[in-house]
Amino acid sequence: MNALLAMAPQGFAGFAWPWLLLALPLPWLARRVLPSAPTAVPALRVPWPVEQLQAIADGRGLRRAVGIGLIAWLGWAMLCVAAARPQQYGEVIQPPLSGRDLMLALDLSGSMGEGDMVLGGRPVDRLTAAKAVLADFLDRRRGDRVGMIVFGQRAYVLTPLTLDHDSVREQLLDAVVGLAGRETAIGDAIGLAVKRLASQPEGQRVLVLLTDGVNTAGQMTPERAAQLAGDYGVRVHTIAFGGESGGFTLFGIPIGGMGGAEDSFDEAGLQRIAVLTGGRAFRARDMAELAGIYAEIQRLEPVQQPGQAVRPVHERYIWPLGSGLALLLLAAVLAGRRMGT
Repeated sequence: MNALLAMAPQGFAGFAWPWLLLALPLPWLARRVLPSAPTAVPALRVPWPVEQLQAIADGRGLRRAVGIGLIAWLGWAMLCVAAARPQQYGEVIQPPLSGRDLMLALDLSGSMGEGDMVLGGRPVDRLTAAKAVLADFLDRRRGDRVGMIVFGQRAYVLTPLTLDHDSVREQLLDAVVGLAGRETAIGDAIGLAVKRLASQPEGQRVLVLLTDGVNTAGQMTPERAAQLAGDYGVRVHTIAFGGESGGFTLFGIPIGGMGGAEDSFDEAGLQRIAVLTGGRAFRARDMAELAGIYAEIQRLEPVQQPGQAVRPVHERYIWPLGSGLALLLLAAVLAGRRMGT
């Protein structure tokens, strides 16, 4: 075994099945244990003394038999080595891993049910429009770990950070208006995202928050939550989403005096959140603008971090297998010639 290891190439990784090397002495054991087959003794008349012929036969025959046996044994040894699967280490590979830890916060308050959006030529509510754009956004974030937070009167984690974007998309499709309450807890949503992202690698923590309202519920104010996000290095991009009519509607028609575009959401407050966290604030009045905003967020430069170093293992059994078969074939040819002479 030590001799084989000494002859091994640099970077030798050992044998996958080293126990198969125990088969090396099998031919010797078989010869010792099994009875030998009876052979006929040939007779030949010669005109010279038998002792002289015997001496010549014993010398040459013994040397040829030993040589053939050695070749056969080496062939068997090579086959055993091949069966044990020798392996060799390749060069260390450390692939780059590109991506972010990205949380999406989606407003499910009552106002997200307003039907002031157009999708496929027909009017739809804000939540349906947001779902369509978010689903496309998820398709473009390969390599990111994405999580989903929904918020209304309270904030909940719909899906934790995961590379399985299909599961995030499925949970997104099941979200409905009012699932988390009819009010809007923007501060709690940001605080929950910070809690989920705080333990992740620094420089990759991103929250994209979409809302169509002002903060009317929750235990944490948006400004305090934004300060907390800044302290933990969570960049928050805010999206104020909703049509120009804003406010309350009756059968899709705005009701005067009950809120308008000016007070349907706190755009200045959302801008402060973005400034405090190093993010950007956006305003989307329709699906086209919302899609453009997510396309701009998509162009954020991903943080490069080294992937887990790996060292590939290459199989090297082909060389001893070929050598063993060649040696056994040579031994068989030489034995056949010896029998014929």
